Amino acid sequence: MEYKFTVDNFEEEVLQSEVPVLVDFYADWCGPCRMMAPVVERMAKEFEGRLKVGKCNTDENMPLTQKYRVANIPLFKIFKNGEVAASFVGIMSADDFAEKIEEALA
Repeated sequence: MEYKFTVDNFEEEVLQSEVPVLVDFYADWCGPCRMMAPVVERMAKEFEGRLKVGKCNTDENMPLTQKYRVANIPLFKIFKNGEVAASFVGIMSADDFAEKIEEALA
């Protein structure tokens, strides 16, 4: 299941989450973001129970975009215990993406 993270629910859903959270910072107009969408959905299924996965629209949530210095998208950040534990940007294969997630969860 994918979540939609916003300025209003970020604190509760991401920073206070009891499980690690993958946040996909994206924009509707971003081609690479659209290309990564099926990979992100697959990760949500593969890591279900170990990782909460959701998207944050950078255009609609500018305070978060600024706070987390989102300069390039798609940008993926993994939060553990309210802190950024990993950050990676751009298009990658599902295998590479899963490997980065595994490293962050270790």
